[in-house]
Amino acid sequence: MPGMILAAPSSGAGKTTVTLALLRLLSREGLVVRGAKSGPDYIDPRFHEAACGAPCPNLDAWAMSPARLGDLATGDGLLIIEGAMGLFDGAPPDGRGAVADLARILSLPVVLVVDAGRMADSVAPLVAGFAGFDALVRVGGVILNNVGSERHEAMLRRALAPLGLPVLAALRRTPDLAQPSRHLGLVQASERADLEAFLNRAADTLDASLDRDALLALTSPLPLPGKAPRLAPPAQVIAVAQDRAFGFAYPHMLADWRAAGAELRVFSPLDDAPVPEAGFVFLPGGYPELHAGRLSGAHVFMQSLRNAAKRSEIYGECGGYMTLGDGLIDAQGTRHAMAGLLPLETSFAARKLHLGYRRLTAPDGPFRGAWAGHEFHYASTLRAEGPPLFAARDAEGTALPDMGLRMGRVSGSFAHLIERC
Repeated sequence: MPGMILAAPSSGAGKTTVTLALLRLLSREGLVVRGAKSGPDYIDPRFHEAACGAPCPNLDAWAMSPARLGDLATGDGLLIIEGAMGLFDGAPPDGRGAVADLARILSLPVVLVVDAGRMADSVAPLVAGFAGFDALVRVGGVILNNVGSERHEAMLRRALAPLGLPVLAALRRTPDLAQPSRHLGLVQASERADLEAFLNRAADTLDASLDRDALLALTSPLPLPGKAPRLAPPAQVIAVAQDRAFGFAYPHMLADWRAAGAELRVFSPLDDAPVPEAGFVFLPGGYPELHAGRLSGAHVFMQSLRNAAKRSEIYGECGGYMTLGDGLIDAQGTRHAMAGLLPLETSFAARKLHLGYRRLTAPDGPFRGAWAGHEFHYASTLRAEGPPLFAARDAEGTALPDMGLRMGRVSGSFAHLIERC
C-alpha cells in the first residue's frame, strides 16, 4: 500500500487538475490507484472518484488523530493525496493541519506542483526553499505546470538541475483544462456533462511528459492501520438527503455509521422524494441556494420533513440547516419559503465569508459532547431565535458566538462536524 502527496507552494498552482490527470492516467493503464484529499473539502473528492473509480476519503490533520488518518489512508493500490493550499499552510496559530502534517504523520514523500507560467530561473530558489524547509517533509520531485513552450521547459529544467530533484512532468499551458469556479469551490462532478472527456484530456496532457518510473519510485509504504475510535450512529435507521443541493456529507462519517450496523436510506429532496421512515434524518450541506425555488416547491419533501419532525430527530448542516429554517433569500434577493422547523432566516443577497475550523460543544441533542468541525459559507443570518446547538471556539481557542439552533427534535448549524474530540 504505497502512497505520495501532491502539494504546491500555494493555492492555484493546478494541484487538482494534475491529481485528476494522474489518477485517470494510471487507472487507465491498469494500475490500482485511489485518491484522498487533505482537509475539509467536499468537491474535489468526488472528482477523484470519477477519475479512478475508487472512494476518496478526507484526511484532516487538524481534526483527526494520527491513528484515524492511518486508518482512512489504508486501502488497495497506490494512494495519491491531493494537498490543500500551500504545503505548509495550516490553521492558526501554529499552522496545524497543513499538508506537511500529513507528510510527517504518514511518512509520505511530497511531489511539488509548481505553476511555472510566469517564471524561469526563479523556479530553483522557490523549489529549494520548500525542499529544505523541514527535514521531516521530504520533497521527492517536481511537476511543472503551465509551461509555455519547449524553450521555457528547457530553461526550467536547467535551473532545477543543480538541486538533484527529478522533474517528473512538465505540463503545457492548456486553457481548456481550467475548471469552472463557484463561490464555494468548483462545480460539482455530477454537474459536468463533459467530465469523462475532461479527465481523459487531462490524462493525455500529463502522459506527454510524465516520467512514470521516476514517479512510482518515489512512493513510500503507508503505516499499518490502527484502531482509532469510530463515530457512533445517531440511530439504527438514518435517512440521508443526497443530490446536487445536499452533497456535502463526509464519507468517513457515513462509513462509520454503516460499519456500526446502521441502515442508511438515501433520498433526493430535489426530486421531491418523501423522507424515508427513519429514527434520524440528516440534511447535509451543499448548494440549496442554487435550487431554492425548486426546494420550496417540493411539497411532498417539505411536508414529509415536517411530519418526520413529530417522531424523529432531524439534523441539518450548513445548507441543510438553512433548509430547516423559515426562509432563504437567494443571491437575486428573492425569498423562498423553507421547512419552517427552525426560527431561522438566511440570505445570500448580502454575502459574507465565514471560514475556519471550529471546536464545538453540544450539551444535548444527537451530537452531544465535544467535536472538531469546520465552517465555510457566504450566507448571512438575518434571524435566529431559540436555544443554540453548539458553544463554539475557533482554531486558536477564541470564544465565538454560539452556533446553530435546537428546537425539540430539530437541530442544525452552519458547522460541518468532522470528528469527536
